[in-house]
Amino acid sequence: MELREYLRTIRKQWLILTICAALAVAAAAILVLRTTPVYAAKTTLFVSVTQTEDSAASAYQGGLFSQQRAKSYTDLVSGESVTTAVIQDLNLQMKPSELAAKVKAKVVPDTVLLDITVTDTDPRRAQALAAAVSSQFAKFVTELERPSPDSPSPIKATVIDAPEVPTSPIAPTPTRTLGLGLVLGLAFGVAIAVLRESLDNSIKTPDVLSARTGAPTLAVIAHDQEAATNPLVVQIEPRSPRAEAFRQLRTNLQFIDVDRSPKTIVLTSSVPSEGKTTTTCNLALTLAQAGQRVILVEGDVRRPRVGEYLGIESAVGLTSVLIGRVDPEDAIQPWGDIPLEVLASGPIPPNPSELLQSRAMQLLLKELDKRADVILIDAPPLLPVTDAALLARQADGAVLIVRHGKTTGDQVEQAIGNLAKVDARLLGTVLNMAPAKGPEAYTYGYGYGYGVEENQNGARDNGASGGGGNSNGTGGGRRRAHRGGEGIAAL
Repeated sequence: MELREYLRTIRKQWLILTICAALAVAAAAILVLRTTPVYAAKTTLFVSVTQTEDSAASAYQGGLFSQQRAKSYTDLVSGESVTTAVIQDLNLQMKPSELAAKVKAKVVPDTVLLDITVTDTDPRRAQALAAAVSSQFAKFVTELERPSPDSPSPIKATVIDAPEVPTSPIAPTPTRTLGLGLVLGLAFGVAIAVLRESLDNSIKTPDVLSARTGAPTLAVIAHDQEAATNPLVVQIEPRSPRAEAFRQLRTNLQFIDVDRSPKTIVLTSSVPSEGKTTTTCNLALTLAQAGQRVILVEGDVRRPRVGEYLGIESAVGLTSVLIGRVDPEDAIQPWGDIPLEVLASGPIPPNPSELLQSRAMQLLLKELDKRADVILIDAPPLLPVTDAALLARQADGAVLIVRHGKTTGDQVEQAIGNLAKVDARLLGTVLNMAPAKGPEAYTYGYGYGYGVEENQNGARDNGASGGGGNSNGTGGGRRRAHRGGEGIAAL
């Protein structure tokens, strides 16, 4: 991943980062509150050599000797001899090893100074222990370096800085601990976000979709939270970016194959809930608003929704025609004052696949071809059932609807494979329900105002705007809200 992709992932997964950082800071705060304060008392000893000669060379040699001795004393300060003497001196109820864990010693670089630090949960006890340790160690050095019991010691350790009672603890350190918790939380959150993004196999970009299918991405349609209640966006909000995306889909369909322009088109998806029916209805409206004669066929006779979206009667329709109960002329219903006709699903049959691949279906499509410029067939998903593949084989091709961030690459490839098995042509794909905002937004982000005028009474007259209107003025405006489609969730 490049830096830009990392930044996009972090921006997209900001909630994970926030949660991880908050949990880490909370854990650090709990640790600070539950940690017993520890105080440190410090004392300094001066290690010197008894001078036998009053000369510069002797002083220099003595200084080097004292430095070497001071370095060797760092391990002896917490030795058992010194700690035992301190315990006896202060009458402590602890073991020498326990006291040794509290004592640390180090030499100031290039000096003969030995710093001794003693830590304890009680500041006064820390000061008392530091004083006792320095005093007992000075005695220990004298005895240790004495050549014989009657001879003076050539090395002497003198306390030059007596320990003071510490006023503030050295641990815990709230600022440092909370800051470290925040950094670790953010790092952990970034790791989770990147891992999640790497393991995510869903389709999120038109480039990835085209690479997976080998077909062009005809449009990227933004997600609309109101699509469940108002699916016909090109009729209700003709100037919205989402409506413009459907017009882009209409335009791109015309340029798929100039020499062999598709006329009968199946719109399907890999799995349910990818928005295929909403896309089909809006595409039919945009085509009809552009003046083309359109017949919309409800090919999903298992879970029909077109009739509900368009507000038409579905009791008589495709299945009624296929079994010979009614003629196509009687089953096809006009919609609005645009050249759009709808053939609803009709009664739900027990054998949908057999009906859709019957000769009656082939004859029906030929008859519809004579009376329409474009035939759109809303078909079921490809993976659960074979209906869409059977319809696509009889049509000029299929358009695959893919839901952004939900449909996986494997599902798309399986759907393409189902079409290939029956020699059906894949015309292109539509990336549906893409984010309208944020790092993954692919929509236009602006509205159109072509041909929109407001009269003195505040009413809007919508003409042909960006290809979305028609000569009858039915291309937009809330006055032409869809009929009977309210409260119906988009497939």
